[in-house]
Amino acid sequence: MDAVSFLERTSRIRRAASRLCLRLGWAPLHEVRLANGRRADILALQPGGGFICIEVKSGLRDYLADEKWTEYQPFCDQFFFAVDSDFPREILPAETGLIVCADRDADLLHEPLCVRLPSSRRKALMERFAWLAAGRLAAREDPMGVSDLMMALNDD
Repeated sequence: MDAVSFLERTSRIRRAASRLCLRLGWAPLHEVRLANGRRADILALQPGGGFICIEVKSGLRDYLADEKWTEYQPFCDQFFFAVDSDFPREILPAETGLIVCADRDADLLHEPLCVRLPSSRRKALMERFAWLAAGRLAAREDPMGVSDLMMALNDD
């Protein structure tokens, strides 16, 4: 990638990873607050009800400064890092999945093991995902009409 800001690099990686999700038949949702207070960069719903968590890392400094990625794993069936093509991939944990992004494209290079969520957590996460997605869609149509719903979802 050319010399771009941290935010722009993050945005490009997230956009490319989301496009990959769509190509794979997964429904991506950005910035999803989990029950433990963490916020997933991308939480994607797979056909059949599986959940994928994708943590976007814009560079080595971003990865080294953030060790909370293990706190996302209890809220997904599979966990992936999404990085750009310049990222030093050898430092990523072998048990995680890997998505490498270049410009607007992304490739899934390594799948992690699948550890199925407990049914009660899956149900709660599915409800949260549905409410959040529906609320965001409704907000596009009527921003003022859903502000209370979005505030309630953020308080959970």
